[in-house]
Amino acid sequence: MTSTRERQRAAARARLEKEMAERAARARKRRQTQAVVGAGVVLLLVVAGTAWLASNMLGDDSGTDNAAQDANTVQCDWVELPEGERTPQVKDVGLPDTQQSKAGVQTMTITTNLGPITARIDRSAVPCTAGSFTHLAEQNFFDNTKCHRLVTEGIKVLQCGDPSATGEGWRETDGTGGPSYRMAEENLPADKRPPYPEGVIAMANSGQPSSSGSQFFIVYGDSPLDPNYTVLGTITSGMDIVKDVAAAGDDGAFAQQAGGGHPKKEVVITDLTMTEA
Repeated sequence: MTSTRERQRAAARARLEKEMAERAARARKRRQTQAVVGAGVVLLLVVAGTAWLASNMLGDDSGTDNAAQDANTVQCDWVELPEGERTPQVKDVGLPDTQQSKAGVQTMTITTNLGPITARIDRSAVPCTAGSFTHLAEQNFFDNTKCHRLVTEGIKVLQCGDPSATGEGWRETDGTGGPSYRMAEENLPADKRPPYPEGVIAMANSGQPSSSGSQFFIVYGDSPLDPNYTVLGTITSGMDIVKDVAAAGDDGAFAQQAGGGHPKKEVVITDLTMTEA
C-alpha cells in the first residue's frame, strides 16, 4: 500500500510535468506566432519593394515624361461644321489631333508659281493654329489653290487659303471655302501698334469668334485692321513677290463687299509645307 509521502511526491511530479508541458506549449505557440508575423512582414517588405522598383522603373519616369509632355502641349478644340453648312467649297480632310505641341518653331514654306514665300511660326504663340496648318499641309490641302483676294488700299493684304479657288478664271464663291472645322483665334495683337505691321501673316475669319479656318493673309504694308485676327507668324522671305503682286493691282471684284478684288497677277500655291525650324 502506497504511503502518504509517496503519494505527495507523485502528485508533485505530476504538477511539475503538467507545468513544464504547458510552458513548452506556450513557447511553441509564441514561436508559431512570431513565424507568422515575421513571414507577413517579409511579404509586406517584398510587396513594397516590388512596388517601389516598379514605380522607379515605370511610374516615376513615365510620370516625369507625362508632366513634361503636359507642359509642352495644349488641348485644341476643333468645331466641326454642321452638315447643313458643308457647301461644295468645304474640303473635308478630317480633324487635327486635339493635343498639339506648344514648343519649338516651324518654317512655313509657301511654294508659288512666282517663287517661294517663307514664314516663321512660333508654336508657343499659336499652338492650335500651327497644328491645324501642319495637319492641312500634310493632307495637301493648299496644293494648286490661288490667292483669291488682294486689297491695295487701306489694309494692304494678299489673301489665300481657299481650297475651292482653283482652275482657270474666278468664281463668285471664291473666298468662301475652307476645311470642315473652325477654331478659336490665338495671339491677338491687341497691345500692338499697328496691330498688323508689314511682314505679318495672319488668319482670316468671318468676324465672329472662333471662326478661323484655313484662309490667311500676308500683310505687305502696315495695316490698320482691328486686332481680331490670329497673328500666325512673320514672313522671312518672299515679300518682294507679294509686293510685285500688289503693284499689279486688283480687279475690284470685292470692292462693294469686303474690299479689293482678285489679284491681276495670279498667284498659285503649288505646295505648302510646315517643317521644324
